[in-house]
Amino acid sequence: MPYDRISDLPDSVRDNVPKHAQEIYKEAFNSAWDEYSDSDDRRGDASREETAHKVAWNAVKQKYEKGDDDKWHAR
Repeated sequence: MPYDRISDLPDSVRDNVPKHAQEIYKEAFNSAWDEYSDSDDRRGDASREETAHKVAWNAVKQKYEKGDDDKWHAR
């Protein structure tokens, strides 16, 4: 279930991170969705979707961080 558009992302992403971070999330999710299609490539019993979301959030966190104001800012 890769995402075609930013507007397709989960509310937790669209409502909380800047547009550039949403683009990072979408691209990382889609890439991980393809990369981890085989369950042998995933850790433990994580689903393909769960793994792709984890990878996507980690990609966002490389460029953005949550500030004291509880909002996401570029590093």
